[in-house]
This record gives sequence, structure tokens and C-alpha cells, in this order.
Amino acid sequence: MSSAPAPNPAASDLVRAARGLPVSRTPVWFMRQAGRSLPEYRELRAGTKMLEACQDPDLITEITLQPVRRHGVDAAIFFSDIVLPLVVAGVDIEIKPGIGPVIANPVRSVADVDALPELDPDALGFIRTSVGRLVAELGGTPLIGFAGAPFTLATYLIEGGPSKEHARTKAFMHAEPQAWTRLLERLAVSSSVFLRTQVDAGASAVQLFDSWAGVLSAADYAERVLPHSRAVFDGLGDRDVPRIHFGVGTGELLPLIGQAGADVVGVDWRVPLDEAARRVGPGYSLQGNLDPAVLLADRATVDREVRRVVEQGRAARGHIFNLGHGVLPDTDPDVLTHVVELVHELSAR
Repeated sequence: MSSAPAPNPAASDLVRAARGLPVSRTPVWFMRQAGRSLPEYRELRAGTKMLEACQDPDLITEITLQPVRRHGVDAAIFFSDIVLPLVVAGVDIEIKPGIGPVIANPVRSVADVDALPELDPDALGFIRTSVGRLVAELGGTPLIGFAGAPFTLATYLIEGGPSKEHARTKAFMHAEPQAWTRLLERLAVSSSVFLRTQVDAGASAVQLFDSWAGVLSAADYAERVLPHSRAVFDGLGDRDVPRIHFGVGTGELLPLIGQAGADVVGVDWRVPLDEAARRVGPGYSLQGNLDPAVLLADRATVDREVRRVVEQGRAARGHIFNLGHGVLPDTDPDVLTHVVELVHELSAR
């Protein structure tokens, strides 16, 4: 008697929704599901710095799996940090609690750009080990690879850390166009190497986070940023995995974000999904877009907003339910589990 075939993540609802194919129910995962809101995460991370945890295969594997076990989400997101490729390459970066990544020597000139170390793929053995373990544990649940987009990485390097105005970044972009291009070209190579490593080790999809692209005008994004995000996706070559592209505050950029090479356009909470589907056009699936703050409200409010997002998501060729940004630290994990169950219930066919 032959055994049943092993479940294949390439046939999962998440991958099918990303490709615009029929699904059994709307797939769900949450940005920042692997971490902050989970007590088991905080217990595991106690005494370990973020960038150390992101390079420890034991911690990466366990933290990535925690929300899959607890919430029953339809995908795991690889536990990492947006600046990790820079750190592995040798850039002096510290993640300070309550602040974020702080750069010891910010990029302010052409010479600073040229002095940046390049990422050596051979230094990413811990990624290959971690992804291999995760794929074996996850079975038919897909693992989403993770990387930061060139523009967002550039903002950290130029500003020296998180910024609200991104004024130095914009000034550098306009005043030093050649240095700007050289910087983003180098960062695109780094992000592409980081994603390729995860895909080659077994990741079933990838997401490129351009967290701060929403600070740009459409014209600046199209001319000075989009080609470099496209280069990251182009660097995946013929690897047949869906590509998700997400930024915050990108309502005016939605048509362009798809053109960067995405199969799925991530949408934050500011633009309803049916309107987002109109803006990006019929050739893309959508991901999003419940406001993370809604999860702190009463259950009736949560249910009403989840229903709205599921219904509006039907306007897209495919819909992956997610938040409009990351899970807030104060979120009750039980509410996340409830949202997964409700989305599945509302969308089951």
C-alpha cells in the first residue's frame, strides 16, 4: 500500500493566491508574527540581542515556527531583520531597544558609498541551515523569504538610524545622483543575494520590504528607486517563486510597486483593497490590509473589520489576508488566532 504524497508548499493556498489561482480559502499570515506579541518569543529572546538571534539557526528556526504552531497561519515568515545583510557584510550597526538600527558611520559621500563592504554569499551559511530546518519542519506550509528593499536600507545608512522626515536621504538622492545610483545598485545586489540564498535553500515565496518608500513622490520613486527594486527581483532569475512587494504609505505608488517585478502588491491600511485592486490593475494579487491597531479594539470591531477586508479583497485576482503593517507589541495573541479562524471561516469554499 503506497503512502500519501508529502504535502507540497508550492500547491498551498498562499502560493496559489499569489499566482491568482483558485484557493480553498483565503490564506492568512501576519507581518511581524514571528516575535514581539508572543510571550514564548520574549522568553526565548531574553538575554539575546536581536542581531545575534537573527544569526543563530536554533533561534531562527524556533521563532519562525512559533506563530505557525500557535495561530495556524498559512505561511511562516523567515525570522530576520531588514539590516542583517549589511551587518553580515561588516557594516557597524547596533539595534538599540526602543530606537531601532543605529549606524556607527553613516553614508554621506561617494567615498562612503565606495567604502561599504560587499555581502559574501559564503557568509550566509546560517541562513541555509535555518531554511533547511524550517522547510523540513513546515511540511506543506510555505516559508516566505525576507529582505529589505534598496531604498529603505539606504535610508538607514544615510540617516544613521530611523527617521521621520528622511531629509538627509532625499537631499542625498537629489544632490548626489551618481553616488545615489551606485549606493542603490550595491544594496540591490546585497538584497538579491539574501533572497536567493533563502529560495535556493527551500523558501516557497519572497517578500521585499520597502518600509519607507511612502515618503517619496511617485516621480522620484519611478526614476530613482523602482529600477533598483526591480533589480532585486530580477536577481532571482528563473527561480519560480511568487514575489511580494510591500511598503507603508504607498497608496500613490501602488501601480509602480507592481511594476518593480512583484506578483503580489502589499497594501497598508490606508487604501481599501477594492480601490487598491483598481489602482494596481488586474495582473496582480493583493496582500493586506487590516489596520494593526484594530486588533486592540473589542471583538465585535475586530470581526467587522476582518469581514470588510475579506470582502474587499475579492476584487483582486488573488488575496492574501494580512495586516496593513506589523503586529503591534501589545496585541493579544489570542486575537490573532481568532482572526485566522474567522478569515478561514468567511472564505472557505
